[in-house]
Amino acid sequence: MPRRPFSFLIAGAVVVADRVTKLAVQKLAPPWDTREVIPGFFNIVHTENPAAAFSLLTAIPQGWRRFFLVACSAAASALVAVLLWRDGARSRKLATGLALVLGGALGNLYDRAIPGTVTDFLDFYAGSFHWPAFNIADSAITTGACLILLDMLMAKRAPRKD
Repeated sequence: MPRRPFSFLIAGAVVVADRVTKLAVQKLAPPWDTREVIPGFFNIVHTENPAAAFSLLTAIPQGWRRFFLVACSAAASALVAVLLWRDGARSRKLATGLALVLGGALGNLYDRAIPGTVTDFLDFYAGSFHWPAFNIADSAITTGACLILLDMLMAKRAPRKD
């Protein structure tokens, strides 16, 4: 399968996986409910984040915050889609990374635009160290960003073919 359609298929799969898991958590667990999965390491917790990552921007009034976050998410999604369309064929790592970022951005954009809050539910911890809850979209964005960075680092090391 050509890389471009496959990349957009990956992005679509991330959006679907993100929506399905968020809907399942919303349906099966009331807000702030915690279900222990791996004792001392991993819980499923239903949280609703009206702000940005790590609850950034909570001091901004809700209406403006929502407008700002939707606008930024939409702009970022459009930029990543253009990069994927234009540069995604350069390498498999870059195409996959951009596709994951696009799918994750669109997944969280839907939450910000429609219900107004992002559902987070993956809760990892070790002892007193507790990572903030996140979701499939956040995981895809992080993994995609790592792949893009890896592609950039490997491209710098590759000998130039002039």
